[in-house]
Amino acid sequence: MIDPELERQYNNRANVPEHPELIAEWAEKSVAWEAEAVHKALDLAYGDSDSEMLDLFLADAEGAPVHMYIHGGYWQANTRKSSSFVARPLVAAGAHVAVVEYGLCPAVTIDEIGRQIRAALAWLWREAERFGGNPDNLTVSGHSCGGQLVGMAMATDWDGFAEGLPADLVKGGVSISGLFDLIPLVDTTINEKVGMDTETARRNSPLFLDPAAAAPLALFWGGDETDAFRRQSKAMAEIWGARGVPALAEAIPGTNHFTVLTGMDEQSHPATRAILRQMGLGQ
Repeated sequence: MIDPELERQYNNRANVPEHPELIAEWAEKSVAWEAEAVHKALDLAYGDSDSEMLDLFLADAEGAPVHMYIHGGYWQANTRKSSSFVARPLVAAGAHVAVVEYGLCPAVTIDEIGRQIRAALAWLWREAERFGGNPDNLTVSGHSCGGQLVGMAMATDWDGFAEGLPADLVKGGVSISGLFDLIPLVDTTINEKVGMDTETARRNSPLFLDPAAAAPLALFWGGDETDAFRRQSKAMAEIWGARGVPALAEAIPGTNHFTVLTGMDEQSHPATRAILRQMGLGQ
């Protein structure tokens, strides 16, 4: 049964009618960046399924930090090809950047999406030195459901996931308009394709999980978003902060769930600055 108030709080596409134009703008910027990028390796497989792919954009540097970006779309929409514009300022600052693809609901489950994101990070850690990256400086960021996947990655028991992986594989995370308690989504139209019950939602909610390491976590949201998104990020910062994680929670004024990414192709964007700080490339 759909809860009207939860639907209002979480249905971002209904709340921002111009979202198709904004997503198209991301895609245009990404196409331009992919053409412009000098050093790149596209369509790399990190797993066995057709969806387990990533694009790598490389800085002109050896031993560079490695960053992975996870696109949003409520686990059921969008692709890496419309998201790579966020790599531009990071590469310019001296980082290698992977923009990751994952399977979408309902073709795969939300649990499988979490596994794929972990697999992508494990692949980057193992392969980093081969493409001139530093496996000991691996960070992750994501928008919307990508923010949830950032939290899941930072809560991963890496040694339990695959032998030989370090407990602190992820050295920092940045979430933009992320979701950390998925239980409210069960009674919304968003769940029609995702198919969560309360138990599934809870085990995929970073808010209820312990961080794997005391890596820093920065959380941003649009100042014009619904109260639910503000509460989600603030709660995550408070709860994980109490568990030893250096956590920052900050609104980006005058932005909604989509325009919160506007300007992420520049180093001046608050989330981009946070990513650079975590990699040791900014103040």
